Amino acid sequence: MTKLLMIRHAATSWNRCQRIQGVSDIPIDDAARQEIAGWRVPDAFADAVWVSSPLGRAMETARLLGGNPEPEQRLTEMNWGEWEGRTLKDLRAELGEPMVQNENRGIDFRPTGGESPREIQDRLRPWLSEIATAGNDTVAVTHKGVIRAVMAMATGWNMMGKPPARVLNGSGHRFVVNADGEPVVHGLNISLQEGRATL
Repeated sequence: MTKLLMIRHAATSWNRCQRIQGVSDIPIDDAARQEIAGWRVPDAFADAVWVSSPLGRAMETARLLGGNPEPEQRLTEMNWGEWEGRTLKDLRAELGEPMVQNENRGIDFRPTGGESPREIQDRLRPWLSEIATAGNDTVAVTHKGVIRAVMAMATGWNMMGKPPARVLNGSGHRFVVNADGEPVVHGLNISLQEGRATL
């Protein structure tokens, strides 16, 4: 079994005003850099391999945490197509019932010109199998949509209704990846605040 710690990148200006980022390469802000100074990756992952989404907000978060990450394209955030830069509140008001129906598709929800959570899972499965085969404990700095996709794989959640847990900032999400590449939850939203990281 391979230990996997997934960490969401620190906040950007778009996060703070609830704009959808997707694959838009928005950097973390100065306040986020100060927050990361108080984060610590648990000692259990001291010898782990580091990987990151290639988007700047994830790569910088990984480096500020002390990692030397290899970029991994499959950890890129869900592509939100034409909706990037918008807010869900505005989209719901503008699109009305079709938006409701789309969101009710759960794992098959798809933004206009974007990809679905199911497609994220499809690109993550080979990666999970690869890290299981390599057998190296791994720290992956990535995005909310990617972490939710792995959480859904591990719990059977179809992304309809309430999730098993919200993906909180400043937290680690620990999974064990079995030999067949299937993830198993071993702890969600475990604080990375210095002195509290006890994974």
